[in-house]
Formats: sequence, C-alpha cells, structure tokens
Amino acid sequence: MNYPVDMSVKPEVEAFFDEQTNTISYVVKDPESQSCAVIDSVMDIDYAAGRISYEGADKIISYIEDNNLKLEWIIETHVHADHLSGAPYIQEKLGGKIGIGDKIMIVQETFGKVFNEGTKFQRDGSQFDALFKDGDTYNVGNMTVFAMYTPGHTPACMVHVYGNRAFTGDTLFMPDGGSARADFPGGDASILYDSIQKVLTLPDEMGLFMCHDYGPGGRDIAWETTVREERERNIHVGGGISKEEFVKMREKRDATLGMPKLIIPSLQVNMRAGNMPTDEDGNQMLKVPVNAL
Repeated sequence: MNYPVDMSVKPEVEAFFDEQTNTISYVVKDPESQSCAVIDSVMDIDYAAGRISYEGADKIISYIEDNNLKLEWIIETHVHADHLSGAPYIQEKLGGKIGIGDKIMIVQETFGKVFNEGTKFQRDGSQFDALFKDGDTYNVGNMTVFAMYTPGHTPACMVHVYGNRAFTGDTLFMPDGGSARADFPGGDASILYDSIQKVLTLPDEMGLFMCHDYGPGGRDIAWETTVREERERNIHVGGGISKEEFVKMREKRDATLGMPKLIIPSLQVNMRAGNMPTDEDGNQMLKVPVNAL
C-alpha cells in the first residue's frame, strides 16, 4: 500500500513519561494551527488498594490548556496490557474523538471470553468514536495523519504517522530495546516481524516515537529515534536479521517473561476505551480470572 507520507510536515511533539508503567504519552500539535492529538494516555491505578487517579492525565490536560490547544483526537495505538488508558477522562475535560484500529473487535472477542463478560459487553468496537483500517487518514487541524496496520504484538496494533513523525505503539522499542513480546493471545512473532519491516520502509529520517522504554543497561529513559537507526542498529531486527532468526529469538525470549503487573485491570479497562467495568448494580468492579492468562 502506498501511504501518504509527507516529510515536509513537522508537528510539534510533547512527551509525558509515566514512571509506574514506563509509558510515554504524547501531545502532537499541527504546525499550522492550535489543533492537537493525544496518543496513548495513562490513567493511574493503585492496584492493591483498588483506587484510580489521574495525575498523569491531568499533566496532559494542563499542557493543552496552558498552550491554548484544541484537542481533536485521543489515539490508542492498541489495547495496552501494561497500563490503563486515560482517554475518557481527557475526553470529558477537553473533548476530542477516541480512535483505535478496527481489529479491536478481535481483542474484545478474545478477552470478553477470558473475563466472562457476557452479552452486555459489546464486541463491535462501539465504545470508541472511530475505528481505523490500514491506510485510513484523519485530520488534526490542517495536518493529514494516516494509520498503518502493524499486528503481531496484538491483533489491533497500529502505527500513526503525523508528517515526519510516527508513533509506533509497542511494535518497536528503541534500538537497544528491540521489540515487544508476541505471546499474548492473538500475538504472533512472525507477523510482528513483517509489521516491523513495514514500518522500516518509511523514509530514513522519519522520527519514530516509542510507547515504552525501560532504560536497558541503565541508560537514561529515551523515546525518540529514526527509521534509519532502527534498521541499522535495532538488536532484534536491525542489520538484516532474518524472519527465522527473529521468530526463534522472540519465542525463546517470550517464554521467559512473566505477565505484566497490570494486565488484568488494563485489558478490562482498555478494551472498553478506558472505561471501568461495572457489576449488575452499577458499581465499578474488576474481575480476576484464575489460570486464564
């Protein structure tokens, strides 16, 4: 597919790092207007106490308000398994549409069964304002954005490209971080390799912005690199590593990984576009499936 890349468009990007989950959220501003988008926001949770709060989301809201920006889109690159989305909270304060890839329906079907959600839980993506297919475009002010379908980590992953900057979700990490796991239900290391190769066909100087960073080797947290740097230096796919080599490495590595600490609340909330599930009496309530993940 020929994607509408326009490297002459240079959006302004502000990053927000969440220490609890090592997540980087972004505000991306159209260079020709005050319009902006938020990508991969975080809702805070004290899981042991069952309490949620919004310190991280409030920082994003304050930044948008202080800079007199107009929020048009709240984008989820995929259904995150390691943090809860702050999208509905931000939308309530500032407006905007919540968007995700249309394969969210596969994720909802899979985890609707895991969490025994029953018939009340809609599995058609209707909790979101927009569902994107591969190559779909949308506007942030005067800037045309396009979405690339990049499954493998999950079936619903997408990379969103804003001018000369692309937001990769969990498809890629920094060059010394490699790639995301592919062993969650619906994940596939071979498909992930193909998706990464698709991203690496973008222009060499395209800026790539990560959703997570863990500071491997004790280095400072970082989240911005380029297509060229990833193609040449990424420890999992750079330098011409073959699909066979990648799949063998990825599957061996994934077999050693434990589940993310927040996977159980994250999946229940994020497949609902960031809304908390409720019990029959309307009380916010999370389930803990036993031996199901």
